[in-house]
Amino acid sequence: MNNKDSNPEIIDIWTWQKEHAFVQGRIVNGPGKLIFCAGQTSVDDNGNPIYPGDMEKQVTKALDNLEAVLEKGGAKLKNVVRMTYYVKDMPAFLKTNPIILKRYTEAGCNPTSTLVGVASLFHPDIIFEVEAKAVIQ
Repeated sequence: MNNKDSNPEIIDIWTWQKEHAFVQGRIVNGPGKLIFCAGQTSVDDNGNPIYPGDMEKQVTKALDNLEAVLEKGGAKLKNVVRMTYYVKDMPAFLKTNPIILKRYTEAGCNPTSTLVGVASLFHPDIIFEVEAKAVIQ
């Protein structure tokens, strides 16, 4: 797979979102390959839920799983231009912001994103899910 870095232009008209690890918009120009990642959760290699009720560990594992999918597709976290987060416990998720911000900053990831509070996910022990779209040239 071609793993050239894409650098879609960032559209920000404010600065407040930077402390929440997202940007307001991205512009993708020219030829490129889009990668659509299914929702990733805190599951082991056999799809079994792990870390029930622990938002910090679930976010970390879901992002680990996302990075594994991206890598298999020839991309990295920095190639992600769009994230959608689904959470069952909004206050617990918001406490993980420093972890997400650090990880995204180290990876050079500047996604647009949407955060959605939900009543349930695929399994009662799962409280966080993330889906992503990435662009590689």
